[in-house]
Amino acid sequence: MKAINHSKTEGLNGLSYEEMETPSVEPHTVRVKLKTAGMNRRDVAVTNRHKTDEPPLILGSDGAGVVDEVGADVNHLSKGDEVVLNPGLGWKHNSDAPPAGFEILGLPDHGTFAEYITISADHVEPKPSHLNWEEAGVLPLAALTAYRVLFTRAKIKQGDTVMLPGIGSGVLTFALKFAKAAGARVIVTSRSEEKLNKAKELGADKGILTQSDWNEELKDEQIDILVESIGQATFSKSLKIIRKGGTIVTFGATTEDEVTIDIRQFFYGQYNLLGSTMGSAEEFKAMLQFIEQHNIKPELDRMFALSEYKEAFEYLRETKNFGKIGFSIT
Repeated sequence: MKAINHSKTEGLNGLSYEEMETPSVEPHTVRVKLKTAGMNRRDVAVTNRHKTDEPPLILGSDGAGVVDEVGADVNHLSKGDEVVLNPGLGWKHNSDAPPAGFEILGLPDHGTFAEYITISADHVEPKPSHLNWEEAGVLPLAALTAYRVLFTRAKIKQGDTVMLPGIGSGVLTFALKFAKAAGARVIVTSRSEEKLNKAKELGADKGILTQSDWNEELKDEQIDILVESIGQATFSKSLKIIRKGGTIVTFGATTEDEVTIDIRQFFYGQYNLLGSTMGSAEEFKAMLQFIEQHNIKPELDRMFALSEYKEAFEYLRETKNFGKIGFSIT
C-alpha cells in the first residue's frame, strides 16, 4: 500500500510517500480501507517528535473508510461498514484526565495517511450519515477536542458568551459551531480580516482583530468562557478580558508554552483555569450524536492527494487554512 511516513531526518524533510506493507488483521481488530484522512497541527509536531533512529512511522490521527477485514472476536462490525476512527487510544470512560497509557493515533502507532489501517475494533464508530467522506475523514480529533473543551470542561450553557481567540483552526471552527448549537453568543479574534468575515458567515456574533485592544473592543461584553489555544502571545489579554468568576479552558499553544500570571489578579477575580486534551470514547460517541442531532459538518478548507504531502504539510504549518484540511485517498 502507499503511505506517507516519517524517518531518518527530523522535521518535514523526513517525510516521504512510498510503498509500505499492508497491515494484517489480528483478533479484536479490523482493517479499514481509508477513503479520507484529516490533518492536524499534531502531524507537523510529530515530524519533530518521532525519533529518526526508529522505524518509519505512518503519520495521521484522523480517518474514515470502509471495513475491509474483520478479526476474530469482533461481532459488532462487518466487512463493508462505513466508519470513522476514534484517534484517542486507551481512554474508554469519562474521567477527569486521560488514564495512564493514553496515546493518540499516529505516534507511536502507525496512523491514517495510508491506504489501509488496522485498529482495535473499540476505536471504530459508524460514519455519521449526514457527512460525506471528506467531512467524515477530517472530523475526529478536532471535533472531539472541541466537544470536551466546551461541554465537559467549561460546562457551556445557553446564553453564555464564548470567546475564541485565533479563529481558523479545526478545533476552533468546531467550537464555534458547537457553541452556537448550544445557544451561546460567540466572539472571535483573528489577525486576518478574511478569517473574521468567514467566522461571521458561520454564525460568530462579533469579530475583532487579535492585535487590537480587547478591553476597548469588548467593553460592552461579558465573557463567560474563553477558549485559549494560542499561549504566551494572548494569554495575558485573555485573563484580563474574562469576567470575574469566568472560565478559561486551554487545549494548546501555537506560540510559546510558558505564560506569566498575576496571581493576585487571578485569585481576586475568582477565575477558573482549566486544561483539556482530546476526550474519552464515551465523549467521542456523545460528540457524534451531537453533530447528527444538530446537522453539524466540519468547515472544510482543502483536500490534497497523498502524493501532495509536501504542499499539505507546508500549508498547515503556515496556518493558511480556515477549518480542516486532509487527504483524499481512494
